[in-house]
Amino acid sequence: MTQDERWMKQYEEAMEFMELNHRNPSRHRLEEHDILNWIKHNRKLMNKGEMKGERVEKFKVLLGKIEENRRVNQYV
Repeated sequence: MTQDERWMKQYEEAMEFMELNHRNPSRHRLEEHDILNWIKHNRKLMNKGEMKGERVEKFKVLLGKIEENRRVNQYV
């Protein structure tokens, strides 16, 4: 599996999580830590300008989804 394939798998997993649960991954739930850490790491890469160009556009879509779910009660 190449890095690009692995990145896309993580991206799809994060998008699927937010679409199914209608919320962002929680830092308080251990089973969601992998997704949350992946998002935080990629946000740092993007802010530094080190993320590949084709990934930036997709990641901005993900960040838009995160912004939509911001402040959503996780225990509904």
